[in-house]
Amino acid sequence: MSTTFQLDTSTSRANPTPQPMKRLTVPRIRARKVDGVTEEPLVMLTAYTARQAQLLDAHCDLLLVGDSLGQVIYGLPSTIPVTMEMMANHGAAVVRGSYHAVVVIDMPFGSYEASPEQAFESAARLLKETGAAAVKLEGGAAMAPTVEFLASRGIPVMGHVGLTPQAVNVLGGYAARGRSDAEAGKIVSDAKALDEAGAFAVVVEGVVEPIAIAVTEAVSCPTIGIGASAKCDGQVLVTDDMLGMFERVPRFVKRYENIAEIIEKTVATYAGEVRARSFPGEEQTYQPKD
Repeated sequence: MSTTFQLDTSTSRANPTPQPMKRLTVPRIRARKVDGVTEEPLVMLTAYTARQAQLLDAHCDLLLVGDSLGQVIYGLPSTIPVTMEMMANHGAAVVRGSYHAVVVIDMPFGSYEASPEQAFESAARLLKETGAAAVKLEGGAAMAPTVEFLASRGIPVMGHVGLTPQAVNVLGGYAARGRSDAEAGKIVSDAKALDEAGAFAVVVEGVVEPIAIAVTEAVSCPTIGIGASAKCDGQVLVTDDMLGMFERVPRFVKRYENIAEIIEKTVATYAGEVRARSFPGEEQTYQPKD
């Protein structure tokens, strides 16, 4: 499906022409998995800006305003320094730029771990300030009471197990998880705990493939894989990684394009034209009227 754009003369930027399509809902996402099977896998990508959301929206079931924006947008060393203000501002932009996908916002480190009450206050703020439909939080069985607390109070929650970037200091790095029997068993039990607590979906990140398959078979809600398995109920990637904006990406990323190279070549051409005084030309300047 294509999206047409019209020029907004007040801002000189493209805004999407309204489409005759209702936005997907959390219950519809949850209902895609029936009797343990998801016929059509769910498509999720990260989005951080209104324009990015415009371009991704028609092709995705879910847009994740990921705390990965700390690294992708702000150049931070990890997701740990990301603030509520960052998530709220970018989340609102993504909601404004979309009309179709369910928008999910990551809860940043330190905004939900202390108690279910803290998590509710943080999640309520994010949903109020952005208009997003759901939040995502990291952690397994330890976070199940928080997921249940939020879900029972009207806040849809997406879980996240396996490699959890906010726990990088405890994990000691970003290596794949689930290589030992003990860790594999914990990942599966963590996912089951989140599912039973009311999570509408669970991200499974950076685990050996048999564990991702076991999790998908063990839970009733959809699983969203990233570095997991094609047999998960859906997939997510950091958009800037899959577009080739960075030279170094995780092993599980497929780079579908090399946008960084295109940008660099385009900027080099622009710089050359400026230095040669061939830009701007007559068609880019205002001439006196006859």
